[in-house]
Amino acid sequence: MFKSSEILDSHYQNEPSLIRPRSPTPKRTLYLSNLDDQKFLRFSIKYVYLFKKSVSVESLKSSLSRVLVDYYPLAGRLRTSAEDEGKLEVDCNGEGALFAEASMDFTADRFLEASTLPNWSWRKLLYRVDTRNFLDIPPLVIQVTNLNGGGMILCTAINHCLCDGIGTSQFLQAWAHLTTKSDNVLTVAPFHDRHVLRPRSTPNISFTHPEYTSTAQGNGINLLEEILQSQPLVPISITFNPSHILHLRRQCVPSLKCTSFEALASHTWRSWIRSLCPHLSLKVKLLFSVNVRKRFKPEMPGGYYGNGFVLGCAETTVKELVGTNGNIHNGVKLIQEAKTVITEEYVRSMIDYLQERRVKPDLSTSFVISQWAKLGLEDLDFGEGKPIYMGPLASEIYCLFLPVAGDLNGIRVLVSVPETIADKFEYYMKDFVCRDQEEEEK
Repeated sequence: MFKSSEILDSHYQNEPSLIRPRSPTPKRTLYLSNLDDQKFLRFSIKYVYLFKKSVSVESLKSSLSRVLVDYYPLAGRLRTSAEDEGKLEVDCNGEGALFAEASMDFTADRFLEASTLPNWSWRKLLYRVDTRNFLDIPPLVIQVTNLNGGGMILCTAINHCLCDGIGTSQFLQAWAHLTTKSDNVLTVAPFHDRHVLRPRSTPNISFTHPEYTSTAQGNGINLLEEILQSQPLVPISITFNPSHILHLRRQCVPSLKCTSFEALASHTWRSWIRSLCPHLSLKVKLLFSVNVRKRFKPEMPGGYYGNGFVLGCAETTVKELVGTNGNIHNGVKLIQEAKTVITEEYVRSMIDYLQERRVKPDLSTSFVISQWAKLGLEDLDFGEGKPIYMGPLASEIYCLFLPVAGDLNGIRVLVSVPETIADKFEYYMKDFVCRDQEEEEK
């Protein structure tokens, strides 16, 4: 008997097929900016959608073929640049996206019950391309799994080098639109050119870029790395409804106004640090994605289809963040200061920095948050209603802020933490809610 959280094997009726653009597309080499072609982005973003009612597979294939006319890089293939073997580019050759169709002896309701936390069995929901070379995997891989009772699971894998979360949402919305509408006109046209983010002819690194640089800190950092790297990871998922988030925000007023993201990010970062109990003098970082599209208008118009984000970096000591005088206000202020630094010049400095050094983000004492909420990822309708569940295929050590199906202002926090601190992390994340309930009962 399988565990309740595990799902059964998928059965493939046919071999996966390549869905090519319906009409001719530009045959070109697409330049990837230094924000696209970072080594830590060389993977696919994998989404899982659960729909109560299934959609005709032929209809999905037909609309996918149509949408790939506009989003033609997703039908191409990544390759190494002939001019620079350390850099990737996209061969827009129209080879096609990989589409797999499967069925499973499972119902939508049973999957919803088992969807509290992703687990290894979910990998069955995405066709595994049998290759050892990352470049041989199509930039877009899709699997539709039909369930008993008419439900459907849609799993998509989109190469992160081609786009970020905003671009992913833009593509999925376009695909859904063309599935349900007959006008064949996209409300937002993709803009593929990345030359606005080219490095300058004379590099000018005008900032220190702490998101990429590490500071030697002795035994404190070694003990922290040992905890993070030597233990099994346990996924934790906690949903914050609008009243929870409002409570967090109110802890900063009247002296400091903040957004829902800033308040929840500060609270999650502090909970992570409190759970690990590192030395008070240790410097710790919060890395989080910041959309920079508006900083480059009009060169980056609406519909810009590439990685239009950089990592913001809030940095402080453990003592200042969670010590006796530490509170959510401190973390929020650091996050706001980190956002303020990210101007157009900062981004250009970062692009030049990556051109010269090609470094990875410093993760030694960093907590990383990726914002998936507020992107419209959950607002997807292929004609049979919006999803009753949306989330990642797997839980990683990076923290995800996820949308909550049916609750526009709710946010689900998903992150995998070392086994020995899982209970403490969950306790600290929920502690303020418990205290609120106790006060209400008095």
